[in-house]
Amino acid sequence: MAKVKKKILNYTVIFEPAKEGGFIVHVPALPGCHTQGETLDEAYKMAQDAILGCIKTLRDLKEEIPEEIEGSIIAKIPVKV
Repeated sequence: MAKVKKKILNYTVIFEPAKEGGFIVHVPALPGCHTQGETLDEAYKMAQDAILGCIKTLRDLKEEIPEEIEGSIIAKIPVKV
């Protein structure tokens, strides 16, 4: 039986404090991949689960799994309004 080589994918995840408490999580490289958690630890675990769910769905639909481009820069840009 052939061994299946597993690949590790890394995704940038944004944890946004929710007004009502906890965190809302966004995965920019996987459009539509969002989740939440009451604590940062819970939100992190939920993000892992959400990412796996998105990847499973993409595989089931035989669609390409997006990989994040190395060297991406995330920054806050101040804008006077």
